[in-house]
Amino acid sequence: MAEDLKVRYSDKDLAEFKVLIEDKIEKAKNHLELLKSAYMNDGNNGTDDTSPTFKAFEEGSETMSKEANTQLAIRQEKFIRDLKNAILRIENKTYGICRVTGKLINKERLKLVPHATLSIEAKNMQS
Repeated sequence: MAEDLKVRYSDKDLAEFKVLIEDKIEKAKNHLELLKSAYMNDGNNGTDDTSPTFKAFEEGSETMSKEANTQLAIRQEKFIRDLKNAILRIENKTYGICRVTGKLINKERLKLVPHATLSIEAKNMQS
């Protein structure tokens, strides 16, 4: 049983996950920039159609969009931080190991949620 705890993803697997995560970080940073420019330009009722406020007719609606964009930006920053932490785990060769069970997290789960630190088994135990 103690041998199971030594299990980790191969360097080849880790390298593949690193590429996937770096790509996600790049996309997340671009998305964050869009969000930031959207709430910076909320006062500009012109052509900024990347902002959900461009169709808003009421000032209240515009304020709501600004708050929503701020919340989305905060979540995006956390997502980027989680992805960067995943890169650190790859470099430490601890990536993909469940922090509760010590078993490998399923590859398909990591492809969908590359910053996951819990296996489905451990996540279900929390519920």
